[in-house]
Amino acid sequence: MGRRSPSTRLQAALAALAVAAATGVILTIPEASAAVAAGATGYASQNGGTTGGAGGQTVRATTGTQIHAALCGRASSSTPITIQVEGTINHANTAKVSGTSCNTAAGVIELKQISNVTLVGVGAGAVFDQVGIHIRESSNIIIQNVTVKNVKKSGSPTSNGGDAIGMESDVRNVWVDHSTLEASGGESEGFDGLFDMKDNTQYVTLSYSVLRNSGRGGLVGSSETELSNGFITYHHNLYENIDSRAPLLRGGTAHMYDNHYRQLNESGINSRAGAHAKVENNYFEDSKDVLGTFYTDAAGYWQVAGNVFDNVTWSPKGTDYNPAGPNPTSNATVSVPYAYTLDSASCVPDVVARTAGAGKGLLVSDGSCTPQSPSPTPTATASPTPTATVSPTPTPTATATTAPPSGTNLSIGAGSDGSSKADGTSYGNVRDGNLSTYWSPAGTTGSVSVKWGSPTTISSVRVREAAGAGTVTGWRLLNGDTGAVLATGGAAGTATFPATALSKVTFEITGATGTPRVAEFETYA
Repeated sequence: MGRRSPSTRLQAALAALAVAAATGVILTIPEASAAVAAGATGYASQNGGTTGGAGGQTVRATTGTQIHAALCGRASSSTPITIQVEGTINHANTAKVSGTSCNTAAGVIELKQISNVTLVGVGAGAVFDQVGIHIRESSNIIIQNVTVKNVKKSGSPTSNGGDAIGMESDVRNVWVDHSTLEASGGESEGFDGLFDMKDNTQYVTLSYSVLRNSGRGGLVGSSETELSNGFITYHHNLYENIDSRAPLLRGGTAHMYDNHYRQLNESGINSRAGAHAKVENNYFEDSKDVLGTFYTDAAGYWQVAGNVFDNVTWSPKGTDYNPAGPNPTSNATVSVPYAYTLDSASCVPDVVARTAGAGKGLLVSDGSCTPQSPSPTPTATASPTPTATVSPTPTPTATATTAPPSGTNLSIGAGSDGSSKADGTSYGNVRDGNLSTYWSPAGTTGSVSVKWGSPTTISSVRVREAAGAGTVTGWRLLNGDTGAVLATGGAAGTATFPATALSKVTFEITGATGTPRVAEFETYA
């Protein structure tokens, strides 16, 4: 775990903000858009995409109880819904509501065991005051144009473990956009993270948002051995007056571009425990140790390009403290599977100041550092100078069959290892050559991986089930290095695809009758 950071500078900055507010410097929130604009970007656009409540009913809510009632009033837990929120959501107006399509709790906005939901601030704005937003065992969620502030894990009142927005337990495809997440101090004052992900949370994008005045910006993974999270994109965000964790990455892949980091007091992007961070065209200002592996000897990796370091100081290296500076260079190559357009880092402070946060009219950059209203749907445009467009890796065409592949099963030996989210069973049982042993997910969905110490080329996999309570009815095969989908199918069997060099391959069960049993996850060149 990261060390506690002193909050002296944090409190001083808060005092300065209070003076600014008293003198009328803080701007009021303008009227916000009443609809979700454009589409999800970054990793939230992968794995089938993130559409939230598109195509479903739209309802209005002015209290937390009404938000819960809207979720509970759906025909099912996956019925699409857009909830437009206006006003202040607090403990007094956030009660538990019961129903077959929801699982809510008092004192927290609970998006638990549900899917296909959009929560968007409208009108004069939506402020979640000391009430956090908790996403658990859920997928396809959009949170847009909201402010979440002063959520505490200790003291009174408490909510959501002290996280402004927290995700855990098999969460997939979340897009948080044009939101403001803020605290009023560090852990000693009762606050925790602003944007946390743990316990198998994947395919998340945080865009055009403000994170400020907190001891901890956010983490990906709750411990050095909890490495099931990843595929996170952070772009066009402002991190301001944060002590550390901007973010903290434990394993997984993250992409940070066109963010403005200002006053990171102790450390910034903390890539550790094998994490891979692609860090490009960001503007780091008035900060300390903005990139590296900190508070551990479990190394992380990064690829850097186009960043600006303005008045950034660097500490000496130590056994458990490895800053990337004073002249940051790449120590890995990190690829991402989607297209994106880079603003020049030199204009990032300006364009982020004009677009990031709630109440900014959902403005986005046009790719040349000029704010504009987003298109209702994404459109393809030429990239003007000085932007750079990065093309995605094409999704390979895959074929699912029942015929067994030939050759050596690379899941056994060949330096392979694995990981999974399971319920009393071991991932090792899928790579032991024994059809009488098996791995099962915690329910009807889950994922199991095989990984190697160095890139290994495979072109087919074979998944063999053991007889039991359930059968796989839907699955995805993922490149664990990039998140790209290699193959999809219904019943388990053999899938072939163009030869791909990777260090990790994941079999993700998206549907099943009952709890399936995977006896062997075989990989072949």
